[in-house]
Amino acid sequence: MSELTPLSGEALDALRGEFDADGTSRLAMNAVTAAGIEKVARNYDRARLLQRRFSTTVDNGEATHQDRSGRCWLFSSLNVARFIAKKNMNLKEFEFSQNYAMYYDKLERVNYFLKDVAALVAAGEPSDSRLMQHLLADVMGDGGQWTMAMNVYKKYGAVPKDLFPETESSKNTGAMNNQLRHMLHTAVAHLYAAAGDQAKTDEIIADATAAGHRILTIHLGEPPVSFDWEWTDADGEFHRDGEITPVEFWKKYVGPAGLEDYVCLVDDPRAEHAKGKKIGIEHLGNVAGGDPTEYLNVPNQFMKDCVRTILVEQGIPVWFGADCGPFMDRENGAWATDLFEYGKVYDVDFDLDKEARVRFGDSAMNHAMAFAGVDVADDGTTTRRWRVENSWGAKIADKGYFTMSDDWFTEYVYEVAVPKSMLPAEYQAALEEPATMLPAWDPMGALA
Repeated sequence: MSELTPLSGEALDALRGEFDADGTSRLAMNAVTAAGIEKVARNYDRARLLQRRFSTTVDNGEATHQDRSGRCWLFSSLNVARFIAKKNMNLKEFEFSQNYAMYYDKLERVNYFLKDVAALVAAGEPSDSRLMQHLLADVMGDGGQWTMAMNVYKKYGAVPKDLFPETESSKNTGAMNNQLRHMLHTAVAHLYAAAGDQAKTDEIIADATAAGHRILTIHLGEPPVSFDWEWTDADGEFHRDGEITPVEFWKKYVGPAGLEDYVCLVDDPRAEHAKGKKIGIEHLGNVAGGDPTEYLNVPNQFMKDCVRTILVEQGIPVWFGADCGPFMDRENGAWATDLFEYGKVYDVDFDLDKEARVRFGDSAMNHAMAFAGVDVADDGTTTRRWRVENSWGAKIADKGYFTMSDDWFTEYVYEVAVPKSMLPAEYQAALEEPATMLPAWDPMGALA
């Protein structure tokens, strides 16, 4: 390896001289230091011309709020489910308990992680390997995927929010996650110390699972096993179900919509991953024995066509995952690829395309939301912009709903969940083939 050359004083003096001589850079410095890059780089014309009107709008009520947690994938999947439940119960407003879903997701992840790591230890995986260090660093985050959410709902169902409300720790998960992570790291150290002793390994796993259950229950409360359900619908009519379990509740009011049979489509732009083929991520999951986290890699336009069809013809919100940070106006609720002109402020060419951004760590899915509307041109097929139900509360954007330009969808949306029945025969056949498995650290394994 060649020796790294230091930044010399002469080179630094030259950089300073060039900057001081450049009136545009000094003007940019004056503006950004006073107002911040977002205000200076914001494209005024693009911002004012990005309309909030849509030819199709799906009304899902007041936007939800995930607070200081990474539960967007649960909020967004439950936002799709609550639309269906509200329709089936004739309710104007309704919300599922995201706390309940997170409780069982994390409990299942404790078991999944311990069993997965124990198998790796038994197979001789070094503690300092890239895989083990990735698993240790990534454990007990809040993020997830559509399939992981469905695994939770199929096994544990769902409950109305007022029957298992938010707690301090569900709204701000950092302290709880740190304690869970510390407990699991300790358990892994013990698993390595006990390598080769199956009885001791089983004891470590059982003790750590029990500890995880105690920690979660202390932070989140004890979820209901069953509950009495009664409600007054939008027409003022009273209904009573009597005692019902969370699984029965889910099956009765959401199950008929078939969300559990949806498939995840992704746009992996890397040339080595062929379209029309299935991919999966090693060691990614939450419920042992549940459905694996796999995707069908398809063209971005096919994803758009599916989402548009669902919104226009079925009138149901659509779950999706995206890299939400680039070119986002959070307060006004907008995304467009030219909404901010960072390159003009810095005099830097940001010229990576979607494939290069994924390949070189510049972009990956990090947030899940639900499409709740679309504006279609008069030709009936061309999409102009999209309405997005976010989970950041109703005090920003259009009462919590964002507007996305169609070009932003192309560049930064990576995944959508759609009914399997929408897929053509060749895609349905591809779902039956084994997935090409990608390593645990692959960007397509990023969690929303």
